[in-house]
Amino acid sequence: MSKTATAAAKESSTAKLARFFPTATPVRIPVRLTRVEGTQNSCENTVIEFGTSQEVLFASSLPLEFADLLKLQNSDGSLNAEACVVAVQYNSGHTAVAARFTQQVSNWIVK
Repeated sequence: MSKTATAAAKESSTAKLARFFPTATPVRIPVRLTRVEGTQNSCENTVIEFGTSQEVLFASSLPLEFADLLKLQNSDGSLNAEACVVAVQYNSGHTAVAARFTQQVSNWIVK
């Protein structure tokens, strides 16, 4: 297997989804994800892997669908925002999610 093929095979599901967001920047921001209109098991800890000025991309084990409303919070409270799922991509048992902030986030680091 060539280096290119090996790199592609190791590319995360979230990185594959990020291709559809040309301005996405790699980040690593641990967050608590809560499905706002959720049922049981509607919270999890995850890591925002890519971000744009309006979207966040992350892996999730929750059964998320297009238009689900989410709350994203980091440990120090500097990120406490709602976002709506705009894309879900399933790949080899992994789910990558893109969500767009519902309002402008003033302290969001990706501009």
